[in-house]
Amino acid sequence: MEKTDQLMRNRAKAIRLIGIANELLAMARELEIGTSVAADPLDIGTRIEAQEVAKTSASQDHPVWVELARQTYEDRRRRAKIFQSDDLFGEPAWDILLDLFIAAKERRRVSVTSACIGSAVPSTTALRWITILQKQNLLVREADTGDARRVYVKLSARGYAAMLEYFASASRSVVLLDDPRPGILAAL
Repeated sequence: MEKTDQLMRNRAKAIRLIGIANELLAMARELEIGTSVAADPLDIGTRIEAQEVAKTSASQDHPVWVELARQTYEDRRRRAKIFQSDDLFGEPAWDILLDLFIAAKERRRVSVTSACIGSAVPSTTALRWITILQKQNLLVREADTGDARRVYVKLSARGYAAMLEYFASASRSVVLLDDPRPGILAAL
């Protein structure tokens, strides 16, 4: 009984630590979004838009969303495995956005090749969708300074904010139930 209690306490601590780590990653991402755009002094409109997105993101971000994104991505892979068909559930743009959102939260870089693999479609199809997402200003490409053959992709400020908005609206009740503030459930 004592071992079970200790395991439960350790698990609760681990979950809290994961939440804190995700909050720190979100804060770092907001700082990165604000500074990366501010580095281009010629485009004041983009800089102001990114600052507004960062403010909105700060008020919406929640550590549980990266876990929901992971679960969503895994659910999509599981469907194809269970139904034994990759053709039934194709939505490469969403898979790419999920992969990039998870990567942003984990502070890791995603190469174009990796994004193509993560989309679970042929490379030509994935590259077409990456181009479409870039034209929609949902992701950006970055050249690897150490290897000219490699290009990375990441969510743009607009793409990151859109993913936050999606998970905020999709998980509103989960986040509210987790909120320790008194009376928050009364808002439901």
